[in-house]
Amino acid sequence: MNNKILLTGGAGYIGSHVAHELISLGYDVVILDNLSTGSIENVSPNSTFIRGDIGNENILDEVFSGGIDAVFHFAAFKAAGESMINPSKYAINNIGGSIKLLNKMVEHNVKYFVFSSSAAVYGSPISLPIKEDHPLNPINYYGYTKLSIEQNLKWFSELKGIKYAALRYFNATGYDIHGRIKGKEKNPANLCPVIMEVISGIREGMEVFGNDYQTPDGTCIRDYIHVNDLSSAHIKALYYLQAENKNLTVNLGTGKGFSVMELLTSAEKISGKKVNYKISGRRPGDPETLIASSSLAKDILNWTALYSDPEQIFKSMLPVYLN
Repeated sequence: MNNKILLTGGAGYIGSHVAHELISLGYDVVILDNLSTGSIENVSPNSTFIRGDIGNENILDEVFSGGIDAVFHFAAFKAAGESMINPSKYAINNIGGSIKLLNKMVEHNVKYFVFSSSAAVYGSPISLPIKEDHPLNPINYYGYTKLSIEQNLKWFSELKGIKYAALRYFNATGYDIHGRIKGKEKNPANLCPVIMEVISGIREGMEVFGNDYQTPDGTCIRDYIHVNDLSSAHIKALYYLQAENKNLTVNLGTGKGFSVMELLTSAEKISGKKVNYKISGRRPGDPETLIASSSLAKDILNWTALYSDPEQIFKSMLPVYLN
């Protein structure tokens, strides 16, 4: 078993959950994070933490010189709207930083790479549920950066022998069911944490963007996946790379969709509090329904989502937001 794992962005929302899971399984975890969006509160004392940026080659040399067996890459900006306003920020960090990371892996002969990709690589769906062979046509620059890295991974694999797993998340949400993560996500833009910020009083209210879609209640439908389910998929992906020495590209979702109003209702039921919201106009580029086919992840990784229904999602978030 390869024992020493580097997590870039390991103090962030998803990275910190994966780090705790790896540590619980006996891995030696090294976290590299510049804390621009991550929280030191979520870093396990049982990991090695290095504050730094993936764009800094000196820091990367320092990290890799300690001996790394595999890399989990989470260090990316992820606000789709911001990426359309400031693409250079996303190009420099998401694409440029990833290339520097891959180059250092080649220099230090590190072969395994688990990549935090996104359903944003697909763009607007032409068929549902979305399968991995769906056309790749991002509608925002953030999605393009993820696709660009996937394409580079294919070349680095062919030319330099890196084996990679590209995990295309749908809507990641929830908090650690074991209570190991205490720090809230900073400036969240995703629906569930925004709902929880309203319930906990951090926000006065929230907007529901459009209630005139061709869905049962008129609001957008999305496929929500609990972050603990994501964590288990990352570890199964590493096992696969080590055992099979083959590349892997899979969706991570549930195959079920829930509307914005269904989630609001569920959050109110679980918390016993009302969510103050108003209906606003549709956001440009918001598809009405996004649902994953995750049958490939089930077949190849023997992975299924266990915690991703709305009730369990909000139950896992309550201790973080209301304590």
